[in-house]
Amino acid sequence: MSKLALVTGATSGIGREFAERFAADGYDLIVVGRRRERLAAFASEHPEVTVRTVAADLSTEDGIDAVASLCATEPLDVLVNNAGVAHYMPLADLPADRARELVNVKVLAPTQLMRAAVGGMRQRGGGTIVNVAGMIAFSGPADASQLPRRAVYAGALAHLVAMTQTLAAEVEDSGVRVHVVCPGVVATEFHSVQGMDLSAVPRMSAADVVTGALRGLELGETVSAPGVEDYRLLEAVFAADLAAFAGQSTTLATRYRDCS
Repeated sequence: MSKLALVTGATSGIGREFAERFAADGYDLIVVGRRRERLAAFASEHPEVTVRTVAADLSTEDGIDAVASLCATEPLDVLVNNAGVAHYMPLADLPADRARELVNVKVLAPTQLMRAAVGGMRQRGGGTIVNVAGMIAFSGPADASQLPRRAVYAGALAHLVAMTQTLAAEVEDSGVRVHVVCPGVVATEFHSVQGMDLSAVPRMSAADVVTGALRGLELGETVSAPGVEDYRLLEAVFAADLAAFAGQSTTLATRYRDCS
């Protein structure tokens, strides 16, 4: 029996590359995206496997519910939460509808799709969930001189990293693997559709991002960073997180006490 993978944002970039890899490995596919014509083209280009196309907008409740229903009822071996929008701008400048779209696509949709899929995966004794975040998830401490401000986008990706890590612990020893890949700037349509010209900026290929994620899974990493040569940098971040978490107490820290 063929394995089954569901990939969101599968019509271009990283999502399409994931779908291509799984098709090459003989997986049947459920490919999700907004553009019907591109979904249909992908299916016609891969007659060697069964490709089910689902046109859904994951910025809407109807779109999320439709794909979550598939995640709950189909025997998924792999779920890839890749769909995304950028909307790079300071919070004060971000229109309410764009803020809602970004949070729905990068926070609510992955949450609901993972919630729908993980129960069946546990019952079947295996499965893989891959979330696509980005190194911006680690950029919170940067000051204004280092990065353009994009509070909602950075916060959404940080949510994906923390949720992936926590869910991976929840399903430990169940046969289910949960992974998040954090690329830097990638050569896809992602920025151009937002009106951003990054043609002069060095960028990683979508193929390398997917290669990094799949190899990270093989290495047992919960968080992969395809562009970070020294993985000890990430391990130091995780260790510091846990040290801060463990360092709390019920006593007010000295620096916050009124010493006047």
